[in-house]
Amino acid sequence: MASSDVQRKLTAIMCADVVGYSRLMGENEKATLRTLTEYRQVFAGYIEKFRGRIVNAPGDSILAEFVSVVDAVEGAAEIQRELAERNAEIVDDRKMLFRIGINLGDVLVKDGDIYGDGVNIAARLESLAEPGGICIARAVYDQVKQKLKIHVEYMGEQQVKNIAEPVRAYQVLTKPGDAAHRVVKAKRIVGRAWRNAALAVAAVVVLVGGGLLGWNYYQQSLSAAALAAFEKEAAFPLPDRPSIAVLAFDNMSGDPEQEYFSDGLSEDIITKLASLSPLFVIARNSSFRYKGKQVDVRQIGRELGVRYVLEGSVRKSGERVRITAQLIDAATGEHLFAKRYDRELKDIFAVQDEIAYQVLAELDIKIGRGEGTSLFLRQTNNFEAFDAYLRCLQLYFEFQKGANFKAEELCLKAIELDPDYALPIALLGWVYMSNYWFGWAPDPNKARLLAEKWTQRAIEADRNQGAGLLLSARFQSEKGNHDQAIAIGRRAMKLRPSDSTAMGSVAWTYLMADQPQHALETIHMGMRLAPYPSAWFHLVAGMANAWTGRHEAAVSEYKKVVAKLKGGSFRTSAMVGLIVGYVNLGEENQAKAAVEKLIKAKPGFTISGYVRTEKVLPYKDFDWLEEDAEILRKMG
Repeated sequence: MASSDVQRKLTAIMCADVVGYSRLMGENEKATLRTLTEYRQVFAGYIEKFRGRIVNAPGDSILAEFVSVVDAVEGAAEIQRELAERNAEIVDDRKMLFRIGINLGDVLVKDGDIYGDGVNIAARLESLAEPGGICIARAVYDQVKQKLKIHVEYMGEQQVKNIAEPVRAYQVLTKPGDAAHRVVKAKRIVGRAWRNAALAVAAVVVLVGGGLLGWNYYQQSLSAAALAAFEKEAAFPLPDRPSIAVLAFDNMSGDPEQEYFSDGLSEDIITKLASLSPLFVIARNSSFRYKGKQVDVRQIGRELGVRYVLEGSVRKSGERVRITAQLIDAATGEHLFAKRYDRELKDIFAVQDEIAYQVLAELDIKIGRGEGTSLFLRQTNNFEAFDAYLRCLQLYFEFQKGANFKAEELCLKAIELDPDYALPIALLGWVYMSNYWFGWAPDPNKARLLAEKWTQRAIEADRNQGAGLLLSARFQSEKGNHDQAIAIGRRAMKLRPSDSTAMGSVAWTYLMADQPQHALETIHMGMRLAPYPSAWFHLVAGMANAWTGRHEAAVSEYKKVVAKLKGGSFRTSAMVGLIVGYVNLGEENQAKAAVEKLIKAKPGFTISGYVRTEKVLPYKDFDWLEEDAEILRKMG
């Protein structure tokens, strides 16, 4: 560009764009464009009000500049406030959230457009902002900290793309309660420092603390009020220990094939935390239901009945990985920590441990030698084995025949790479057992023998590995060794105190042993950890309720099974349970309607066939089955 065409100036630059714009467009183009047009008008109105101008607005992005950096930040805060109010009236998966980045820098101006590192840094700051949030540069913060009543969180030096020097970034805390949390957290940090400080420093702290006493008390009362409101609205009472849900980390790699990696990292962190008795950890199948959805973490906390939510993202590229993790107080929406890890893939294990330890530190959870140190002992140092295991895990959770056979190959690959790696060894046992249970194996007996072989190997590889013990308990049940099965299952529960799968499995073991009351208590514990459980949980709960005479509750559970499943033996058992339940409640018309639905769903259904199928299972006592069969005969 010739010098006569170009001007230089110092200006405040605002960059903004929509979070998840491609997904929104893919789901509903017209509605997305309509919302985008309305929200652009919000931007335009406030940018004009605060004496700025829109430079460019391609696609879902907006680039603007302001003469005053104070105006830029005030305008951004007003924009996010109004957009939050508008989003509150839109269903969760259609909300349109913007990220905003603001920089103060030198730019080149030509024909009304602006160029240069000042613009590029603003764009990078925008990518660092939270959905619905604002991220500002150090130069911006220095200009506004004495002029605006804002609170910020220092994010540290950020190495961003195409910018040689690290950028010091600050997250503007715009949500209600954010400032209150920062004061409380600052007090905790000061309290820790106090124990190591000299008496001279103590005198200064006392002087400053006196001035802040009233403010701190006010802020703490805000937090207490927010917690009281949260507990009132939560779907479940909060546990008497710190409770947390780990959401599926977002795959930011731009490659759907890398989904297994981000899901696997989340799963591994859940497993680590769930092994600690001081923590209450929501099960994977319940926390992962929010995957890909734009849902406020405060709503997630209320729905799952937990105080804290851990979320993050993973970007895997070549031999490097970038992981972000944020721990949020669901009662207020406040961030307890937000960290970014840029590492080589070989360091992935250390990052997982750091995240887990950070959670424990923020929640002031103390772990002892017997529990905590064993938790973070390395399962493997072989990244290829770990990667194969994560792929295997993803395929296994599809619960499909073809996927299960591929999972078998990957488990064997992981074990070949590291013969002592207990996780894929245990998972291989479950893969073979699924082939046996669902009739996928050409030779079912061989599949069952392989499952038992690999289960024993998993226990030998790591006697603290709960997954192997759970499957071992199943085998003991099938052999009629019910007391031994219960003992093994209870040991697995002790090793995995927040594992809903362990509790569901042990509840089934109690049922087989004809101990329905224990089954009911255990399945309820599992369902609290998994507020959105699988149909199998509801089936076990239905049977346990029926066997203890709670027929109304049994009917309620069986209805959930029928609603969740389109077919299969579990659904058939639940439909039979509904008929029996209605008869026991004296609701004959409902029972007749349930009979008609069963015959329509299973035209070839026979009582003898149903009895034969149930007798394959290792129940200690079959008196209940004869009673059910008699009721079915009476119903025609």
